[in-house]
Amino acid sequence: MVRTKFCDVFGVDYPIVQGGMQWVGRAELVSAVANAGCLGFLTALTQPTPEALAKEIVRCREMTDKPFGVNLTILPSITPPPYAEYRDVIVESGVPVVETAGFNPAEHLPAFRAGGVKVLHKCTSVRHAVKAQALGVDGISIDGFECAGHPGEDDIPGLVLIPAAAQQITIPMLASGGFADARGLVAALALGADGINMGTRFLATVEAPVHDNVKRRLVAATELDTDVIFRQLRNTARVAGNAVSREVVAILDGGGQFDDVRDLVAGARGRRVYEEGDIDLGIWTAGISQGLIDDIPTVAELIARILTGAHELIRDRLAGVLGS
Repeated sequence: MVRTKFCDVFGVDYPIVQGGMQWVGRAELVSAVANAGCLGFLTALTQPTPEALAKEIVRCREMTDKPFGVNLTILPSITPPPYAEYRDVIVESGVPVVETAGFNPAEHLPAFRAGGVKVLHKCTSVRHAVKAQALGVDGISIDGFECAGHPGEDDIPGLVLIPAAAQQITIPMLASGGFADARGLVAALALGADGINMGTRFLATVEAPVHDNVKRRLVAATELDTDVIFRQLRNTARVAGNAVSREVVAILDGGGQFDDVRDLVAGARGRRVYEEGDIDLGIWTAGISQGLIDDIPTVAELIARILTGAHELIRDRLAGVLGS
């Protein structure tokens, strides 16, 4: 239906990816994405220990016989998680793909290569994508400013970032940030990407392991209902707009520092949003693609809709604008 070199390199049927999402990338969602012929990622650090990740990988395999991956996001921390131990679990479990994000993955690449694990590295700029390609990763996911989570500090939207990266990237490249439907997939292919990486859209599916209030909030929200926080700290993050995000923005705009908002942005509070459904309880991530979400389908329904719609757009609308 729609197939690119990304599919060939990463062993999936269709060029649609569910990227790592903290507290959300669990077996229920990832297996549904895999069963639909696409690539889903468990989120390593959602699991409290490497041993728990190993059990989640086993649980996911009980739900699908298709390939899936694990996201390993490496971020600065006073007390960092045992990244090497999580990495070793990924390798020893025979997971075929890892999505790395955050810091440079160079120190982990030899272990992944030795274990036959393909590496998809998430970048927010062309220069970082070029560097990752030079390091020998197998694919790139390039995040535009539209994305949920951390879009980097350059503020370049996908319409420019994707073709700029495509001019220099020769390995498979996914477009990420702002993608939610067939139009986005076709646009990404036209801009030079080999597929799309979606997070917010998959959050509003039946299988996403979050409270229904979160899913309904995404349906009700528009593209205007996100906040960009931590700008002053050079750690920009796009999150769902709520009472907490607005308080964080006001404090930092007023000259506050991270210690002044530490309790407000605690990850434990964001986790409780997903579990309890109080959308004003903490910070939780959402991209501006929420403005394109108007229902809560199953993963299979969503992917089928995107693939069928993309085929129809290419066949009917785009072919129809060509002159004789």
